[in-house]
Amino acid sequence: MRDDRKQFYIDFGLSGLTRMVDAGWSSGTTPLEIVAAVADWGDGAYAPTLLEDALRVLESDLSSREVDILWCAASKRSYRPDFFGVEGRAWLGRVADVCAERIRQDDPSFAVVPAGPAPAASFADEVLAEVGSVAAAVRSVEGHPHYGVPDVVRTLGRTVTDVDPDLGFRMLLRVLKAYQITIGEPRLARYQDLGERLGYDECVVEDGGIDVGTEVWADPVD
Repeated sequence: MRDDRKQFYIDFGLSGLTRMVDAGWSSGTTPLEIVAAVADWGDGAYAPTLLEDALRVLESDLSSREVDILWCAASKRSYRPDFFGVEGRAWLGRVADVCAERIRQDDPSFAVVPAGPAPAASFADEVLAEVGSVAAAVRSVEGHPHYGVPDVVRTLGRTVTDVDPDLGFRMLLRVLKAYQITIGEPRLARYQDLGERLGYDECVVEDGGIDVGTEVWADPVD
């Protein structure tokens, strides 16, 4: 569908940022320093994808609470907005500012413009079906005894339908990876095919952490 992300062999955009937050950083590193480091990857190549995702969420009607849910679930609560005294939408505004500043290092004339309609809008039904088919497993995240996050399934669905199916799919993958939810080979093959059609490098779906085996919660599809 689009080939401008083929250069990224690991997750990118907001989902890629949550990956790095979940991976852990040295003591004393601030959240915005993490953002700046991720935006700087590939000599700044990651900054536009991160900016695009942040703007698209900000242009949607997702609430700050829903943004917080996405972040906490995708990072297994490694990122807690309430720890830093900033709500989800305000946090994304800061992320966007960091990305724009990094882009201007190479292009001083760069001006932020609206992200506009999601190029992957036609994938909404397909991605929403994937979210629904793992709902039973993802609800284990909501009730996790130590890292529980409420309303994950509903918020992922809202991200798909009201923000961007592409981002919704990447956030779904991050939740599955963060909480080590086992998926079967047929489901992985579907994810790989969907990722290819969305324009990902073949490594993005399996960029570490995905657990493939027997789905004890499996739906009839698998």
